[in-house]
Amino acid sequence: MPIWAQAGLWSLLAGGFLVVGAAVAWFVRVPRWVVATVMAFGAGVLISALAFELIDEAERRGGLLASTGGFLAGSVLYVFANVMLSRRGARHRKRSGTEQPSEEEQHGSGAAIAVGALLDGVPESVVLGLSLLNGGSVGIAVLAAIAISNFPEGLSSAAGMKGNGRTPVYVFGVWGGIAVASGVAGLVGCLVLGGASAATIAIITAVAAGAILAMVADTMIPEAFERTHLYAGLVAALGFLAAFALSRGV
Repeated sequence: MPIWAQAGLWSLLAGGFLVVGAAVAWFVRVPRWVVATVMAFGAGVLISALAFELIDEAERRGGLLASTGGFLAGSVLYVFANVMLSRRGARHRKRSGTEQPSEEEQHGSGAAIAVGALLDGVPESVVLGLSLLNGGSVGIAVLAAIAISNFPEGLSSAAGMKGNGRTPVYVFGVWGGIAVASGVAGLVGCLVLGGASAATIAIITAVAAGAILAMVADTMIPEAFERTHLYAGLVAALGFLAAFALSRGV
């Protein structure tokens, strides 16, 4: 199977965990502390993957200056886009409570939340595609990190959407659409960058990694801390260690 097709399928698989999380939230009443605990674990997993898989790989291929510059650029781009979307009602898109505004409370918030979810998911899919270009096979630790973090993202956000009166068509339309968009992003990223130099791939990997870290800090950690409080750090540490063990083939 061509590498670009593999990239699309693996990205679609990882994005599918968003839909699984949303389905659990819609059909099962999950306590918010459970959602927050899983979110903290997922945040730790992603941070570990960023440190030991993505930015490390980018530095080895592109050098310190290119990787740090790309990482910072990704963070700035994500934060800027997130600020713009937050002003339109997408600030609490990962919250499982009533923080998310309804369409009646803030017109256009539904579209903003959907675009915000897309903003959160695309860098992860690009990273999966790049991992195939880097080594010819998908990085298991990166795939696991994205899948594990996607589940609580879908779970928490869908719970908040349901609590604020969003319809099932909207909820599953958003997350199903994001899953498909994730697959397309992985596929297109792999196709476009198939002939790129190692330095170019390293920079783009660093940009995506910076965007992912900013997403974790801005959207996942606040939801995790709100309910788990002092335990959030411990749960995140366990997630970090789990992903680290995967990256070392344990």
